Amino acid sequence: MRKSIKIEVAVVFFGILFFTFFLCWGINTFFLERFYLSNKADTLYNAYATINEAGNNNTLGTAEFLLNFEQLCENGNLSILVADSSMQIICASKNETEQEYQLLYRYIYGLQSESGLEVILDQTDMYTLSRTRDPRFNSDYIQLIGIFENGNFFIMRSAIASIQENVEVSNRFLAYIATIIIFFSIFVIWYVTDRITRPLQSLVQISEQMAHLNFDAKYPVEPGGNEIDLLGERMNQMSEKLEQTISDLKTANNELQSDIEQKIQIDEMRKEFLSNVSHELKTPLALIQGYAEGLKECINDDQESREFYCDVIIDESMKMNRMVQKLLTLNQIEFGNDVVVMARFNITALIQGIIQSTSILAEQKEVQVTCNVSSPVYVWADEFKIEEVVTNFMSNALNHVDYEKRIEVKIVQKTDRVRVSVFNTGDPIPEEDLDQIWVKFYKVDKARTREYGGSGIGLSIVKAIMDSLNRDCGVINYDNGVEFWFELDAGNGSASSQADTKEALR
Repeated sequence: MRKSIKIEVAVVFFGILFFTFFLCWGINTFFLERFYLSNKADTLYNAYATINEAGNNNTLGTAEFLLNFEQLCENGNLSILVADSSMQIICASKNETEQEYQLLYRYIYGLQSESGLEVILDQTDMYTLSRTRDPRFNSDYIQLIGIFENGNFFIMRSAIASIQENVEVSNRFLAYIATIIIFFSIFVIWYVTDRITRPLQSLVQISEQMAHLNFDAKYPVEPGGNEIDLLGERMNQMSEKLEQTISDLKTANNELQSDIEQKIQIDEMRKEFLSNVSHELKTPLALIQGYAEGLKECINDDQESREFYCDVIIDESMKMNRMVQKLLTLNQIEFGNDVVVMARFNITALIQGIIQSTSILAEQKEVQVTCNVSSPVYVWADEFKIEEVVTNFMSNALNHVDYEKRIEVKIVQKTDRVRVSVFNTGDPIPEEDLDQIWVKFYKVDKARTREYGGSGIGLSIVKAIMDSLNRDCGVINYDNGVEFWFELDAGNGSASSQADTKEALR
C-alpha cells in the first residue's frame, strides 16, 4: 500500500506541534520559577546600587532622589525602608509597614526570623538575599537586607506570587491554547497539503499517460510558479522530447522496413535479371554454336553456305554485344557511376541529327518522319544522355510503326519546360502493360521484338536517364498510335530554376 504525502506531512507537522507544546510545558515547570526569582533579584540589586550611590553622595534627602526613590518602588513593586544606626527612618516607601521595621530591627541585632521560613539565595558582607514567607498572609517575599557603605541599614522586599500556582495556571492556559491550535491546524494542514499534493497527483496522471505513449496531456504551468510548476514544465518538455524521439524511431523503423523490402525487391530483381539475361543469351549462343559446328564439320561446302553461316554468327554476336553494352550503360546510370554533366544546348539540332542518321532505315521501311520545329530551342541537360533517350524513342518508333507508317517528332515550349515527344502510328500498347514497359527485359510483343532483335532494355535506359536528371518521362496511347515523351528545363528560363536544377543533380 502506497504512503500518502498528505498523511506524512500531517504527521510531521503534528509531531513538531506536540514537541513544541511539551517543550514549553517542561520549561514552564522546571525553569520559570528560577527565571522569575532571578528577575526579582536583579530589581533589588539595581535599587540597592541606586540608594547606595545616593548615600555616598549625601543626596538622600534631595527632591531629585526622593523622586527616583518613588519610581524605584512603584516600577519594581518594592517596599523599601532605610534607617540609620539608631533605627531612625531616613526614607521609606509608601507601602512600608511595621513588619519591615521589625525585620530590619531583628537583622541589626542578630535575632532570628519569627517565621523561620527563610531560604538564603545570596549573601555577602554587606547584604543578604533571601526568600521568606509571611505567616500572617501566607505569602512569599524576596528580600534584600543589609547595610550601605555609609553605615545606614536597609530592607527591601517584593511580594511574589506563588510560583507553583503560576506554573500550573500557565500550563493549563498552554493546554487550552494547544487544543485550539491543534483543531485549527487540522484544517490548515489539510488545505496546505491538498494544495501541494493535487498538482503532484496531476503529474502522476500525466506520467501514467506518458507510460502508455499518450503525450497529449500537458501540465498547466503558471508563470512565476513554484518548484512543482517547474517540475511540470520539465515534464512537458520531456513529453515533447519523448514524442519526437518515438516519432524519429518510428520513422527510422519505417525506413528500415522499406530498406528491407527494397533489399528483398533487389534480390528478386537480381534473380529475374539473371534469368532474363540467361534467356536472352541462350538463343544467340545456341545459333552461334550451331552454325560454328556446321562450318567446322563442312556440312555445306559451297561458298554461299559458308558465307551465310558466317553472317548469322556475326549478326548474333553483334546483337549480344549491343545487349551487353546497353546493360553496362543501364548499370552505370542506376548505380550513379555515370556523371551527369549539365549544359545548355540546342535540342532541335540534336533531334534533326538523329532523324538524319535514321533516314536510311526509315526509307527502307517507307516511313515518313517529320519534326514540327526547325528553329533553335535551348534546354538544360546532359546532351549525350538526351541523345541516348531520343535515339531509343526513334528506334522504338521505327520498330513498331505500322498502318500509315508515320512518325512525328514534336518540341513544345512551356513557361520553364520543354516537352519532346515521338509519335508513331500503329497498335496502342495494352493498358495493363503501360507501367511495365520501363522494366528491364519486359516485352509487350515478344515475337515482334525477337523479329527486329530487341532486348527490352532501351526504355529502361530512358527511364534511368530521366530519373538521374530528376525529370519526367511517359507514354500516351492514341487510337492510331503511341506517343513517348520527356521534359527538360528550358534554356531561356530564369536563373533560379536553372540553379535549382543544378542543385538537384549534385
